[in-house]
This record gives sequence, C-alpha cells and structure tokens, in this order.
Amino acid sequence: MRGRALQSVLDRDGLRRVFLADGLWGAAAALWIGTGVWRLLAGLEKPTGYYLANHVFLTKMGLLLVILALEISPMLTLVRWRRLVRLGQPLDTSSARRLGTISFIQAWLIVLMVLAATAMARGIGA
Repeated sequence: MRGRALQSVLDRDGLRRVFLADGLWGAAAALWIGTGVWRLLAGLEKPTGYYLANHVFLTKMGLLLVILALEISPMLTLVRWRRLVRLGQPLDTSSARRLGTISFIQAWLIVLMVLAATAMARGIGA
C-alpha cells in the first residue's frame, strides 16, 4: 500500500494516502515484532532454545534485519515530510519513487519471512 501510494501523484490527497499507509505499515511492524518477541521468549509453542538453534529461524531474523535496515531511509524521509506538511512548507518528493521501490522490496522480504515461518512450523531447520 505504501509503495503504491509513493509512486502515485503526491498532491495533498496523495500525501495523505502515503502517510496513512506508512502509519499502517508501522502498526503492522509493531504488531509483528511484538508478537514475535513474545512468542520467542514466552515459549508458547516451542522453547526459546528451539528457535535459537534453528537455521530457518536465524534466516528469518536475517531477513527482518534487512527489512529494518531498508526502513531507515523511508522512515527518516517520511518523518521529515510530515513535519514540512504540518508547517505548510514545500517538500521535495523526488525520492518518492525510490522509497516506493524500497517498500515493494520489503513486502517481498516479508513474503520470504512467512515462507520461513511455514517451514519452521513443519519442523524444517530443527
């Protein structure tokens, strides 16, 4: 959603869509990471040691680190855009297409994380 919004016309409504999509992306990230840490440490399905010794889990965490590293530029840029819009100042949206591409890459990395989680649920990597 954020990637598509960033690659559309960035007038007032377009920016509103970008900021909404970015907020939803942030909420989803907080939910995924929060529940993931809880499941890891609470030992709900499997003990913590199972995950830490599982190479598929470690791959999944590597993918998460790549997603988080890729998020630095969009996060900083969109925080700056929000501030400029709030102050009524002009903003340079020339990086929007690049940020949209980053969002699409992150979405594919999440698909890979889901596939890794499915593999782990089937006992692969233990």
